[in-house]
Amino acid sequence: MSRTSYDRFLTVFSPEGRLYQVEYAFKAISGSGHTAIAVRGKDTAVVITQKKVPDKLLDASTITHLFSITPTIGCVMTGLIADARAQVMRARAEAAEFRYKYGYEITPDALSRRMANINQVYTQRAGMRPLGISMILIGSDPELGPSCFKLDPAGYFVGYHATSAGQKQQEAMNHLEKKWKKLDSGRGADDAVKAGQTLSRAEVIELAIEAISTVHATDFKPGEVEIGIVSDGEDEDPKTRGQWRVMNEEEIERHLLAYAEKD
Repeated sequence: MSRTSYDRFLTVFSPEGRLYQVEYAFKAISGSGHTAIAVRGKDTAVVITQKKVPDKLLDASTITHLFSITPTIGCVMTGLIADARAQVMRARAEAAEFRYKYGYEITPDALSRRMANINQVYTQRAGMRPLGISMILIGSDPELGPSCFKLDPAGYFVGYHATSAGQKQQEAMNHLEKKWKKLDSGRGADDAVKAGQTLSRAEVIELAIEAISTVHATDFKPGEVEIGIVSDGEDEDPKTRGQWRVMNEEEIERHLLAYAEKD
């Protein structure tokens, strides 16, 4: 049997032990043309992604890759946007059920684990194909502070200090690793957790903007990127402290100018 015979069924392993349909789901993410980046610091977690409006007649305010799941948890979706919406609806339903059952909001790690378990089932049963999306979830945990998790179509999830997904994932990861090593007076490689604790709210936002600008070699305009944030920092408005929100264009412009002036 050739490779083409093994990639016709989701549930059939190839002789090398690979599931080609699941691998193709990963290709859908990298082929989406978007890059998403997430960074977390001492009291803030941030996600940033490109905003592409393919047609002049489209209403740009209806195009987004950032979604709210609970008041304190949000996510950036990279890949097939219709699949992303289905995943977000399921995540909201799971979070609402948890709140109803236990009487308090679900934590980012519990929601990530639940969604990863659901994704894993899609790689095992023939009735449903894997979703061609990567979900980067950020939120505020009452015990652990800001959290950042990445889920993939295979059902794997893991926490990150900084991560990326999509078209230029590897370049962005390399850039973030280099920056992280320089944190805490160059001790970032020895103790990544301690290095992350040195990042203030403004520095987290700046690091995310710098990463996406560097990998695309572009100075983005405010309408070309989207930024989602969860922050308990002093600089955050007390009304939205600890809450997920999406920045408006004026606020994005302020941060882009601050980054440009620093250069």
